[in-house]
Amino acid sequence: MPPLTFHWFLPTNGDSRHVVGGGHGSPATASGRDRPPSVAYLSRIAGAAEDLGFSGALTPTGAWCEDAWLTTAMVSRHTERLKFLVAFRPGAVSPTLAAQMASTFQRHTGGRLLLNVVTGGESREQRAYGDFLDKDDRYRRTGEFLQIVRGLLEGGSVDLVGEHLQVEDAKLARVPDPVPEVYFGGSSPLAVEVAARHADVYLTWGEPPAAVAEKIARVRGLARAQGREPRFGIRLHVITRDTAEQAWAEARRLLDGFDTETVRAVQAGLARSESEGQRRMLALHGGRADDLEIHPNLWAGIGLVRGGAGTALVGSHDEVVERIEEYHRLGIDEFVLSGYPHLEEAYWFGENVLPRLAARGLWRHPFHGAPAVVPAAQVPFAGR
Repeated sequence: MPPLTFHWFLPTNGDSRHVVGGGHGSPATASGRDRPPSVAYLSRIAGAAEDLGFSGALTPTGAWCEDAWLTTAMVSRHTERLKFLVAFRPGAVSPTLAAQMASTFQRHTGGRLLLNVVTGGESREQRAYGDFLDKDDRYRRTGEFLQIVRGLLEGGSVDLVGEHLQVEDAKLARVPDPVPEVYFGGSSPLAVEVAARHADVYLTWGEPPAAVAEKIARVRGLARAQGREPRFGIRLHVITRDTAEQAWAEARRLLDGFDTETVRAVQAGLARSESEGQRRMLALHGGRADDLEIHPNLWAGIGLVRGGAGTALVGSHDEVVERIEEYHRLGIDEFVLSGYPHLEEAYWFGENVLPRLAARGLWRHPFHGAPAVVPAAQVPFAGR
C-alpha cells in the first residue's frame, strides 16, 4: 500500500489566530485582515509545508479570496518541490485556455501543478462571474470541460460539440510532462457521476467515517463500471497538541472568538446554499455551538463561521494519528489539511503527527533524497 499523502492550505482569504470565515457565497470575516494574504506571508507558509513534508498546498477559488492561478505562480518561485493544488471553476475559463495554462504552469515549475476543479455550488456567485447556468447544467458542463482538458493535456486534438461547450481542432503546442492530476469533489448524484468519469482523486469534506465510507463506495462503484480506479482524499482542519486537554482548550478558544451576530449571518447565508456538500456540513452542527464533537476527535465548530470544509480533527498527537488511520482504513490516501493560524499549525502537525505516522510505516517524507526543482527566479542567465 502506498504511503499517505498530506497537503496543506494557502489561506488566500487572509490568516489569523482566529477562524477566518468565507466561502460558498459568504465573504471573508474581519479576522482575515489580521495577516493579509501577501505573497511574502503565503510563501512562508508554503516553505514551512515543504520543509515539513507536505506534498502540496491547496489554494481556494471564489470571490472571497485571491486568484489561485496568479497567487500560486508567484509563490512557486519561493519554493522548490511543493506542488500546488490550484482550485478553479470551469465556467470562468475556456477548456483550451485552462489546458494551456496548466501546461505552462507545469513547465515553469518543474511539474508542480495539481488541478482542483470546482464546479461552483452558488448560482448567485456564479452569476457575478457571468455564468448563468443552473447547478445541474454546471455539472454537465464540467463533464464536457474535463473531457476536453484531459484530451488536450494527453496530447490529442479535440473536436467536441457538447450541450454547453464546443471546440474545433483544439490542441496544445506543448504537452505538459507530467500531466497534472485532477482532484474533484461533490456530493450530489451528478457530481459523483462526473467524479467517477474524470477524477484522479475524489475529495470529500470531513464527515464522520460512516458517511465518508458511503461516498467512497458510491464513487468507486461507478468508476469501476468504467474501468477506472480513482484515489480518495479528505479535506479537514486540524488542532493537534501534546495532550487532548490542550487541543480542546484551543478549540474552545476559537469557539469563544465567534461573534454571535457573525455566526447568525454566516449561517443564514450558508442555509441558502445550493451545494449538497454544504448542506451536509450544516447538518453536522445545526447552527448550535454545543455538542460539536460529532465523532471522536471530529469537531464541527469551524463550520459555524466558514463555508465549505467545516470540521477539524482535534486531540493529542496520538489521537489524531488514530483518526487518520481510521479514515485510511476506509480508503482515504490523501489528506488536505489546514489550521489557524496556518503557519504555526503546519509546524504542530508536521513536527508531531507526521513522525508518528512515519514510525508506523504510513508516511515518508516525499522530498528527502529527491532532486530539487530550481525556481525560475533562481536560474542564472547563461554566461553569468
